[in-house]
Amino acid sequence: MNTRVGAASELAVIAIYLASLVAIGLWAARRQRTSDDFMASGRRMPGWAVGLSIFGTYVSSISFLAIPSKAYASNWNAWVFSLSIPLTAWIAVRWFVPFYRATRSVSSYEHLEQRFGAWARTYAVVCYLLTQLARSGTIMYLLALALAPLTGWSVSTLIVVTGAVVIVYAVVGGIEAVIWTDVLQSVVFIVGALACVAVLFFGVPGGPAHAIELAMTDRKFSFGDWSTSLGQSTVWVVLMYGIFINLQNFGIDQTYVQRYQTARSEDAARRSVWLGALLYVPISAAFFLIGTGLFVYYASRPGVLPPTVAATPDTVFPYFIDTALSPALAGLVLASVFAAAQSTISSSINSSATLLLCDVYVRYAQPRATDGQRLTVLRVATLVVGLGGTGAALAMMRIRSALDVWWQLAGIFSGGMLGLFLLGRLSRRARGQDAALGVAAGVLIILWMTLSPSWTGSWASLRSPFHSNLIIVFGTTAVLAVGAISAWWRSAITDSAARRPDAVRDP
Repeated sequence: MNTRVGAASELAVIAIYLASLVAIGLWAARRQRTSDDFMASGRRMPGWAVGLSIFGTYVSSISFLAIPSKAYASNWNAWVFSLSIPLTAWIAVRWFVPFYRATRSVSSYEHLEQRFGAWARTYAVVCYLLTQLARSGTIMYLLALALAPLTGWSVSTLIVVTGAVVIVYAVVGGIEAVIWTDVLQSVVFIVGALACVAVLFFGVPGGPAHAIELAMTDRKFSFGDWSTSLGQSTVWVVLMYGIFINLQNFGIDQTYVQRYQTARSEDAARRSVWLGALLYVPISAAFFLIGTGLFVYYASRPGVLPPTVAATPDTVFPYFIDTALSPALAGLVLASVFAAAQSTISSSINSSATLLLCDVYVRYAQPRATDGQRLTVLRVATLVVGLGGTGAALAMMRIRSALDVWWQLAGIFSGGMLGLFLLGRLSRRARGQDAALGVAAGVLIILWMTLSPSWTGSWASLRSPFHSNLIIVFGTTAVLAVGAISAWWRSAITDSAARRPDAVRDP
């Protein structure tokens, strides 16, 4: 397949796809007259489009490339993450969407200042920006891995080029352009994923039935360890990680919360959550099927997969795309990978720029900024965030499994954001000092679980025995528990003092 004609056909498919994105982006950009249009699309988007955009935010090149590589190298343990989504979507529809729609604030962290003070708002913004930096970097890196065999360019060059393209698109676009292109992108990568599943399973001698039999023999469909150990990636550890991460996604992640505000009504926003969440569960299963299919495809063809590729799971799927698919189908799949990356990166950049405007520039630098000034800041912030994500992608080139690194970074940088949000919603007594104590405890737990595994010598006995996926679980729990206990203790002391008889009374 690796011929000039094949490469030209693949590039033609990708070029047509990119041209469609540009056309949609320019069409949507015509209605960007104000900063609110740039950030919330005038609050006029239909629920189904917002739902596909939420789905597109879930599906990135992390899903399209890292999940198949994970399933290829191990099993379906990581799919347990997806099983937590319906529960967290129900919680979002029941509590999160009505709460944010009532505030009408584009920033998902403004209410933290009203609840605990300016420090809480700024803390959450910093944590979110670091999380999106790591996510954008992972996505750009995986996209470059997929495109490198086709173009012959180095991974680093492709990262720089991709970063430049995404930055330009995000600066010109705005949230409405992001959402409408997400609709096209969602269709493209659904079709691309299902096409890969069909090619892989029908490409095994004996067909799908034999492929499934081979996979089951090697326990490739296993969910992994069902024990109660907290030191391994057991089913329960992944499930807990999924619940906490998805509560954070729906409850306090700017990328999602901003979309709630773009919907034309609260009911439309609720429907969008259900559509995005329930669509992701079966499509994520398709990504795991791709990984399982890659395993049986090459297991049935000994010697076909080069040892250097087999040793790096993240490169197996790109190698399959480059060597085993027809030019047209390879172009579709690569367009799907690009669609998945484009959707998530543009969303992250737009949301990060929104926070830099609302929670940094307007909050601290220019509260009375004109709308023209706000639009300028939004575009400059988009450029800065895009460059930061490109730098993070270049740093990702030294890791072995992008999914493992992304999950760990997400747990670390998310800090106590979710715990802070839950403390504010669940504890009426909690005040700023209680929240600060909770965050301090959460950060200490996060630092211990992150840094201690590398400790040696006399410090080795103090290593964390817990799996890294539990960083967000324990960090969040620490913030919520310590903050709530502090609030209870402070209130108890205050109530006791109020009930105590005065030592001296006026005559």
